[in-house]
Amino acid sequence: MANKIPRVPVREQDPAIRATNFDEVCLGYSLEEATLEASRCLNCKNPRCVGACPVGIQIPQFIEALKGGDVKGAADIIAHDSSLPSICGRVCPQESQCEGSCILGIKGESVAIGKLERFVGDWRLNNPQDVELPESNGKKVAIVGSGPAGLACASDLAKLGYEVTVFEALHEVGGVLVYGIPEFRLPKKGVVAKEVESVKRLGVKFETDVIVGRTVTIDSLMDEEGFDAVFVGSGAGLPRFMGIEGENLNGVLSANEFLTRANLMRAYDDQYDTPIYVGQRVVVVGGGNVAMDAVRTAKRLGAEATIVYRRSEAELPARVEEVHHAKEEGIEFRMLTNPTRVIGDEKGWVTGLNCLRMELGEPDASGRRSPVEVAGSDFEIACDVVIMALGTSPNPLIASTTENLETTRRGCIVADEDGRTSRPGVFAGGDTVTGAATVILAMGAGRKAAAAIDKYLSL
Repeated sequence: MANKIPRVPVREQDPAIRATNFDEVCLGYSLEEATLEASRCLNCKNPRCVGACPVGIQIPQFIEALKGGDVKGAADIIAHDSSLPSICGRVCPQESQCEGSCILGIKGESVAIGKLERFVGDWRLNNPQDVELPESNGKKVAIVGSGPAGLACASDLAKLGYEVTVFEALHEVGGVLVYGIPEFRLPKKGVVAKEVESVKRLGVKFETDVIVGRTVTIDSLMDEEGFDAVFVGSGAGLPRFMGIEGENLNGVLSANEFLTRANLMRAYDDQYDTPIYVGQRVVVVGGGNVAMDAVRTAKRLGAEATIVYRRSEAELPARVEEVHHAKEEGIEFRMLTNPTRVIGDEKGWVTGLNCLRMELGEPDASGRRSPVEVAGSDFEIACDVVIMALGTSPNPLIASTTENLETTRRGCIVADEDGRTSRPGVFAGGDTVTGAATVILAMGAGRKAAAAIDKYLSL
């Protein structure tokens, strides 16, 4: 029986070698490995994996095609629901979504759906297909932000015949895909740039270096430039800090700034002049995927790198795979540890981080046990750099320059499940609505908004 076949392991760089370079960690499946792994799928009559996918990819169907060696057919099936399969196959938390719902995972190992999606997506990137563009319906839609929400929304609308223009504040297209996720997890030229090209082939136009709220506003896009609707998918790029003593010292920075320098501005590459400072010892405060990206980047830049997190390892919000890779690469984890003060020298540079030991108390509103300070447990971690990876919130610029656009007290745009906001014709989705979340959830929000925009403009 298919479920007796063991899960096909995916090839990876050796940890000792990859911790010194920015090449991709996971090397992916070969065709032989992919078809063998695909043969494990039971092709369930009630595929729970599809229901657990935020964009509803027809998983059994694409795997069935792959099982028979029809990679193009598998790619066509995925393309119906996802415009970024090579990206999603790499960064989606499959273990808590499609793979987490796979029936084989109940008593054994689930099908490696993410790795199979990556294989098929990469095949499509390397074998681009001719695109038959639909006839224009004469209506224009503006997309604010070229991250996963914006790209997904733009793709779906272009396929419906809309004239779509995406406005990006930075000088490169991709949003968090280019500034937030490191090269060793998501190659920029080999994957992100090619995925963007596939969106361009649908007729989507991109304008970079356009800051909505300064260069243009949503009001001017609709009232002066003739856009019939606007989708805001500008993400959540405003970093949070702890508010503790010493956060203004030299050597304290947000994970957003650190990763933007390393990723978008390619500070790790000697051919670029972008400055980045890690010293000899870096401490990253936080336990999510951004924290793992930051600490693994610091390690590759030559520093001793440590994670400090106030809960236990069981409560780490980061993907299990990312934690596993970080440990393999020599990252130190200091669990049940909470910073109270950043220590500096007379010149204003970081020299250490004062912390308290914690213990777990009663569960909080999220169901995780709340950390409680252990009295008298102060200790110091010597370091040169402290990177805060504590989450992000949306930049208030767009909402503050748009009339009749309701926001929450945290600056998130208020929108219903289909992306409708308080202003007619303006839709929003992804991190700008929910706060920092995952790439695939942002894509799902973009697709829902595209359908709602089509319905709105068809009335």
